[in-house]
Amino acid sequence: MRVFSAFTGSFALGIFLAQYLVPAKWLLPCGAAAFVLAFGRLFLRNDWGRRVLLMGVGLALAFGYDWLYIRQVQRPMEALAGTDREVVMTLCDYAVPTNYGAKATVRLEGLHGKAVYYGTADLLELEPGQTVTDLVHLQSASHIRDDDVTSFTSKGVFLLAYRRAEASYGAGSSDSPRWWAVRIGHAMRGKISAIFQGDTAGFLTAILTGDKSGLSEEGSAALSEAGLYHILAVSGMHCGFLLALVTFLTGRHRRRLTALCALPLLAFYAALTGGSPSVLRACVMLAFLLAAPIFHRDSDGPTALFSALFLILLANPFAAASISLQLSFAAMAGILFLTPRLYRLLLNGKKRNRVPRFLAAGFSATMGALVFTVPLSGWYFGTLTLISPLSNLLCLWAASGVFLLGLLTVLIGFICLPLAKLIAVVPTLLARYILTAAGLLAKIPYHAAYFANPYLKYWLLFVYLLFLAAWLYRKAPRRKYALAAILTCLTLALTVKLGEWRYHADLDIKVLDVGQGQCVLLASGGEFTLVDCGSGNSWYGPGDIASQHLRAMGCWKLGRLILTHYDSDHINGVRSLLARMDVDTLLVPELADDGPGGEILELARAHGVTVKAVEDEINLSIGCAVLTVLPPVGEREDNERGLSVLASAGEKDILITGDMDGATERKLLETYDLSDIEVLVAGHHGSKYSTSNDLLDALAPETACISVGSNSYGHPADETLRRLAEYGCAIYRTDMQGSIHLSLN
Repeated sequence: MRVFSAFTGSFALGIFLAQYLVPAKWLLPCGAAAFVLAFGRLFLRNDWGRRVLLMGVGLALAFGYDWLYIRQVQRPMEALAGTDREVVMTLCDYAVPTNYGAKATVRLEGLHGKAVYYGTADLLELEPGQTVTDLVHLQSASHIRDDDVTSFTSKGVFLLAYRRAEASYGAGSSDSPRWWAVRIGHAMRGKISAIFQGDTAGFLTAILTGDKSGLSEEGSAALSEAGLYHILAVSGMHCGFLLALVTFLTGRHRRRLTALCALPLLAFYAALTGGSPSVLRACVMLAFLLAAPIFHRDSDGPTALFSALFLILLANPFAAASISLQLSFAAMAGILFLTPRLYRLLLNGKKRNRVPRFLAAGFSATMGALVFTVPLSGWYFGTLTLISPLSNLLCLWAASGVFLLGLLTVLIGFICLPLAKLIAVVPTLLARYILTAAGLLAKIPYHAAYFANPYLKYWLLFVYLLFLAAWLYRKAPRRKYALAAILTCLTLALTVKLGEWRYHADLDIKVLDVGQGQCVLLASGGEFTLVDCGSGNSWYGPGDIASQHLRAMGCWKLGRLILTHYDSDHINGVRSLLARMDVDTLLVPELADDGPGGEILELARAHGVTVKAVEDEINLSIGCAVLTVLPPVGEREDNERGLSVLASAGEKDILITGDMDGATERKLLETYDLSDIEVLVAGHHGSKYSTSNDLLDALAPETACISVGSNSYGHPADETLRRLAEYGCAIYRTDMQGSIHLSLN
């Protein structure tokens, strides 16, 4: 079976190359070259000849198939982008609410790919399989403004459809058995909500159905920081629980009966949970494991792994860009290839009792999965969770209990709800144990390292090279790895401290890249202040980004959070920030009672944060610097009724004006004595109505930072950029340079 893995593995490699490196116009020539390469087997008469043939054919088919998929599926849909037309759409799942109505994944009549339809709240009452007929504006899901968005295309979605008229609805195929799994999953989510409460309900919904939307920000943050978020990603662990249950019911030695019962159950479970790459990978691999004895073949992990990847990419080559797929397959590759070796190394070939074997198995499985996933987690999420081996050891046993007992409780709930609520006590206690343990582990200092520390990536490369050298050195197998582990720990501690020591100026300023929003970090003498924390781009997590930068700088409790005003792109990351980090004081322009401002203030008080409204000029110390918070001077909209922040280190100053316009800037200059600053954070993300000539005349800034991302407002405006250039300002933009770090001495 290993020979087959050469074909499926090379096909997967070809798809990844086609998605990430090879331009579409070069796919067919590259496929032809790979096919020619396959004939290299003529010069190799042994098993390697067969492998070369299969690898060459696999690569050739991958390039050709990717070209065909683009031609037949993506391009016909992309050709409709930018047009308005009446279409008939079939709902593929239940709709979910949005700020302006609801959205649902749909299939457009006559096209192969999928789209996301944004309609009214009426969508929430529809069933999968029903049809919607509407005049819609179609937009590409592959390229939104200047950003390449892969989260849509990795799910087979190539268009976004926005309603332009009143929609009509039809029954469609809603009664078809095709939608049974989706409807049962929806019914299970409803039953979980009826049986469980709060974060327990969200945790059960996530671990049983893969829907994580019900879990609170605090619960998600705790699981993520403790390295336990993978428990919620329906994957091999959950499918393994199901298989164990089936094996228990059918008998360990009745393999055919186990396979006949488990295979359709796994397929149904994959459909019920939405068919994510992680669960599809697990189901295919377990199918190979179950079918191998029936066909008198040995089960082979690598063949099963590559076959699963082959089938997923065959259904949608763009799934290669799925973060879920990459993490799932990387983790399983580490478990297959590294975990057994590490387990044998830890036991040293000796028979041990259950406790050492249990500890060795848990540690080796966690480390095996981490080896290949750490670079991906660093790239996508900017985090290296150091405490994950301990957290997995403490919590994974409870996850199996939550899953099996939770599933049993939900099934009983369909028959007798009072009995289900009685049984729910046990899975509730287990779920609370996991969430509580995650919360406590996440509060341990240095439980994680963050790639906001620029030295961490070099440390990671050093560690991989170190263990590679230890593996190549054949002598003293145990001592060499022990020495490598000690060096790893010592150099990590040094790397973390180096990341903190680099911020030694009188005032360090970081204008963080949070997309179309604002988040400015001020640090001096070990004290920290954050001005705003929000983003208008849904694919940014401003609270996560801010907490990572703060902890990389050695901050474990934020002294002050200042919100210039209550616009979403300045405050919507506060909930995530408070879930990850303690904050002492919150300064706001006014004490709001309702709306977004009221929600933020209520949340802050719930987290024990002291809230103060700035009505007069406030002077505060921040290490070696002085922080001056100026109250609102405008009277109309939120933008004009915002705070201004002046931070000074000796004769050097930085001014942050939020989103105020030119007229309010003039009022600010008339009210307060402001002159001759070094750094200006341009107002309103570079809007043409802000950063006026009057402000530039009075302040004469040397450097201007513009916090901006993908937007439809035209920010930063050409007029603003021209004004800044005429005044001789050095201009830095977060959409071009990323996070900006300036030091004032």
